[in-house]
Amino acid sequence: MAKKVVATLKKEGGVKYAKVIKAVKTATGAYSFKEEIVLQEDVQAILKA
Repeated sequence: MAKKVVATLKKEGGVKYAKVIKAVKTATGAYSFKEEIVLQEDVQAILKA
């Protein structure tokens, strides 16, 4: 069964986090997905990189 990750990322009065899922192209031409949990302020910087 899948777990709800979003519910654990929200805490009142704490630091806000976001789950970022990026599609990354491998050397063979296929796509794989990379998941990261980062600070909400850093989401745009992670997606641009």
